[in-house]
Amino acid sequence: MTPFERRTHACQERLATVDASAAVLFPSRNLLYLAGFEEEPAERHLFLFVPREGTPVFLVPDLYETQVRAESWVANVETWSDDEDPVAAVREVVSDLDLGDGRILVDDTMWAQFTQDLQSVLPDVEFGLASEVIAPLRAKKDDAELDALRRAGAVADRVVDRLRDMGDQCVGMTETELAGEIEQLLAEEGGEGVAFGPIVGSGPNGAMPHHTYGDRIIESGDPVVLDFGTRVDHYPSDQTRTVVFGGDPPVEFERVHEVVQAARTAAFEAVEPGVTAGEIDWAAREVIEDAGYGDRFIHRTGHGVGLDVHEEPYIVAGSDRELDVGNVFSIEPGVYLPDEFGVRIEDLVVVTEDGAELLNDTDRHWQI
Repeated sequence: MTPFERRTHACQERLATVDASAAVLFPSRNLLYLAGFEEEPAERHLFLFVPREGTPVFLVPDLYETQVRAESWVANVETWSDDEDPVAAVREVVSDLDLGDGRILVDDTMWAQFTQDLQSVLPDVEFGLASEVIAPLRAKKDDAELDALRRAGAVADRVVDRLRDMGDQCVGMTETELAGEIEQLLAEEGGEGVAFGPIVGSGPNGAMPHHTYGDRIIESGDPVVLDFGTRVDHYPSDQTRTVVFGGDPPVEFERVHEVVQAARTAAFEAVEPGVTAGEIDWAAREVIEDAGYGDRFIHRTGHGVGLDVHEEPYIVAGSDRELDVGNVFSIEPGVYLPDEFGVRIEDLVVVTEDGAELLNDTDRHWQI
């Protein structure tokens, strides 16, 4: 049985526990997770019906049939052609699956047009979101997923090392130019594109956590927040280092960096099965608050990472969600001083039987 089949069977078991008749997916990360088939959303009706019992059914435009059969483990593939009414094809499939009542869970990102078409052929059905059954499955990574995440992390590690080797060469570059260099290095090291738009926040731009990059020239002594990742077999890396490529940083910078590093370490050391996400957040936040920068740590400590760069579990204050073996998430405390600089250090970790494993592990010091 392939990992995709195992995940689909696990989804069906969860459908039974929440008393739902089926999950209906369209082109999305959820579809890739269960079926192994990847496609971008488009105007044509393309659905995977996963009933609580029995065999999943693809309904696809006929121009996709060969591709779906080649790329997915799902053998039952129904088609419709461009000169036919796709809603009629949907009606026929839901009739064959006897989905006329009960609850149906639709993909969280399904376009409104497709959800409305499903509702039109299932007027007596209660609709919910597929994340109810799929999100808990995706949060616990299997061996194949962990292998891909480790390899993606290794690519990002090698790029961090190469950026450090560049050293003072980065002074005088614009943030945009350095972001382009990062994208090129990720590709050279075996990455599959970027997992998200790189962040290169120099000087005061680093005080904006989600600043991407711009025309600001990196100056000697500038703290530079570098946040980037790539994908390997669909799974991303995501790490942040804050460095100074040349010259002396602002007076307060070294202390702030030391505090953020201590917060990251405290959070990592707190990770083990059964600990809550809120406790991990507090382990980092307490260090920063005790140092007097609590009001400058303005985001959660981390987020789950999988097929999506941001997914469950979220490492946020007050969360009582208990961590489980196989959960993968970021630990990324930060301190941001407006109009001056920012510091963020981010690593990905996986919860293990006796603690946690780092999925990336390059030098975290600010000096090159």
